[in-house]
Amino acid sequence: MTTKHPIAHDPAAASDNRLVVAISSRALFDLGDSHELFERDGLDAYRAFQIDHENEILKPGVAFPLVQKLLGLNKLGGDVPPVEVILLSRNSGDTGLRIFNAIQHYGLDISRAAFTSGAPTSDYIAPFKTDLFLSANAEDVGRALVAGVAAATILPSVAPPRATEQLRIAFDGDAVLFGDEGERVSREEGLEAFHRNERERAEESLSVGPFRGFLTAVHRLQAAFPAETSPIRTALVTARSAPAHKRVILTLRRWGVRIDEALFLGGRDKGPFLEAFGADIFFDDSPANVESARKYVAAGHVPHGVSNS
Repeated sequence: MTTKHPIAHDPAAASDNRLVVAISSRALFDLGDSHELFERDGLDAYRAFQIDHENEILKPGVAFPLVQKLLGLNKLGGDVPPVEVILLSRNSGDTGLRIFNAIQHYGLDISRAAFTSGAPTSDYIAPFKTDLFLSANAEDVGRALVAGVAAATILPSVAPPRATEQLRIAFDGDAVLFGDEGERVSREEGLEAFHRNERERAEESLSVGPFRGFLTAVHRLQAAFPAETSPIRTALVTARSAPAHKRVILTLRRWGVRIDEALFLGGRDKGPFLEAFGADIFFDDSPANVESARKYVAAGHVPHGVSNS
C-alpha cells in the first residue's frame, strides 16, 4: 500500500508531554490460531471460541516485550514524561473480555481501549492523541499514516525477548525518519546520482518523514536522564554510507534530537546488526528489509514512500 504523508503529527500539541502508544490486540498478544479460525469459519465461530476460552490466558505477542518496557518507564519517577499504552482492537466488547483478562494477568497498566467489532480502528487514533500506532492489520496502519501518525504493521517474529531492561528502538532513515526523496533519486537515476545529490545538498536538511514526531517524543523521554544512564537507547540503521552520511547527521542536529548509535551499512543485511544492537523493535519502509530483520528482532513495516509503490 502506498501512502502519502501530510504534515507530521506533532506530539507537543497534546495537552501534556506524555508519549501515547496505541496497539492492536494481535500485536500485543498471540492470537494467531483464533485469527485463522476467524478467516476460515467466520465471525460467529470466532466469537464463540473467544467466549468459551475467555478465562484461558493468552500468550504474549510480538510487541509484548516492547509494551512492558514502555510501561516500565512510568515506575522510574522524577520528571519523566508519562507513557500511556492504549488498546485499539477490531474485537467486540464481548470477545475483547479475553484481551483484558490477559492484560490484568500480566499486570499491564492499560486501562483505555476501543473495541470496534470489525470496523477500522483508525478513527480513534487522533482522539487518543496517539504518537505511535502498532497493529497487525495493514489497512489500519495505512489509514494512520495518512492521518499523519507514526504507524507500523507488526509482523510475526521468531526473535527472542531481550534480556536487558533498557528499551532499545531502531529506525531506518529514508521514508521513516526522513522523506523518501533520496530513495526516489536512487531508484530513478541510480546509486551514483544519489550520492551526487547527497553531496551537493549536504548542507540542506532532509524532509520530515512519518516517524519524526515519534522520535521527538522518545527524545523527550531520553532528555529526562543523563545519556550514560538512560533507560532508552536509539539507533539509526540505514543503507546509506559515506558520503550520504553527512546530510543525515546535520539534519538530526538541526532537529535537536538524539540518536545514540548510527549505523551506515551501505546496503549490508540489517538483521545481524539489529541483533547486535539488541533492538526491541525496528521500523523500516522496505518489505525486504523487514522480512530480513524479523528473523532477528521484532520488526514493524512502515508502508510509506516509493518502496511501497
